Amino acid sequence: MSTGTQARRKLVAGNWKMNGDMAALAELDAIAAAAALHPHVDVAICPPFTLIAPAAARTALPIGAQDCHARASGAHTGCVSAAMLVEAGARLAIVGHSERRADQHESDAEVRAKAEAVMAAGMIAILCVGETEAERDAGRAEDVVAAQLAGSVPPGAKADALVIAYEPVWAIGTGRTPTPGDVAAMHAGIRTRLRALLGPEADGVRILYGGSVKPANAAELLGLPDVDGALVGGASLKAADFVPIIAAA
Repeated sequence: MSTGTQARRKLVAGNWKMNGDMAALAELDAIAAAAALHPHVDVAICPPFTLIAPAAARTALPIGAQDCHARASGAHTGCVSAAMLVEAGARLAIVGHSERRADQHESDAEVRAKAEAVMAAGMIAILCVGETEAERDAGRAEDVVAAQLAGSVPPGAKADALVIAYEPVWAIGTGRTPTPGDVAAMHAGIRTRLRALLGPEADGVRILYGGSVKPANAAELLGLPDVDGALVGGASLKAADFVPIIAAA
């Protein structure tokens, strides 16, 4: 799943959130078959913690986690470290998802520490940023995302270990999406901010769009400049919904 500054491969990653059981892993077979037909697109699935090991054992698809604790071990009841994820078979991990920023009150500093732990363990960090509806309505969307990037992106991060996912909070699971122009403008702004933070390395960092990505709008979104793939929520639970998004990429 590596990428370079000269060419950024599309990445379509599925975030199952708190959904799925052992029976749901059958969907991976159809997803893997579709991925094999599109070898120029990277495809990954991030199931719940309980399914990481059986999913990794079942498929050659990269399997990831939806969170990671920043510490290697210790008195952190209910948490999972990067080393534990690697042992379970994970190859990437989502950090800073808006649902965790809101529900678990995660700060930019915490997200950065988690991303650093993910990278140190040899995994890819998918680092999420995005504004709320109130912030966008107030004209602060770009400032909010810029601040999240400045506070969350580890200094010196390498392009092959970092993916940014832009997910406008108000679009997640609502069926609403920003206009193509809004998405393109935000992704261009993110690229500019990454260059300020990481220098030339920023040109190799993939920027995904997330927020009600579905078969009907995937081709338009994935065709926009600086949209290097998608972080897909509900539509990734069923191969019938997810496979057309892979094809669109």
